[in-house]
Amino acid sequence: MLAVYPGSFDPPTVAHLAIAEAALAHVDEVRFVLSRVALGKEGLDARPPVALRRDVLERATAAVPGLSVVVTDARLVVDIAQEAGADAVVVGADKWDQILDPAWYGGSSAALDAAVARLPRVLVAARAGREVDAHPSVVLLDVDAVHRHVSSTRARTGDGHLMLPEARASGHWS
Repeated sequence: MLAVYPGSFDPPTVAHLAIAEAALAHVDEVRFVLSRVALGKEGLDARPPVALRRDVLERATAAVPGLSVVVTDARLVVDIAQEAGADAVVVGADKWDQILDPAWYGGSSAALDAAVARLPRVLVAARAGREVDAHPSVVLLDVDAVHRHVSSTRARTGDGHLMLPEARASGHWS
């Protein structure tokens, strides 16, 4: 069984890796999927290029069987899952909230409902301060609570220890 784990991974964090490893308890393979232009992050030209983020993730996951990295032009989680033929998607609670926001579907509740109906099983990692609403396709991942406070934003803005060592070593995030 295959799960896709979409995100910008800017930078890849220790929580990203912990979440992917927790998802391996439910599937055989987890693919980190980097969108060339991540939804909601258009115009952020200062971010490190996708090729660099892909390289960092590939180095960080090389020793973990079942983890891989790909790049896509797809942007919506449901499109990423369908493009890959995934049996599951891996997301944090914040991304799950985004998936359930009609704003990403042109404000249409009908388009939101149609997209959610097309999703495979959803493996969700809890985040600090965010409850995950019950949904028939949602499975909560067993991720250590220490990772609930980790975010790429915090890693970029001074908490560099939250980055994967490969990201820190790249020198692109300070």
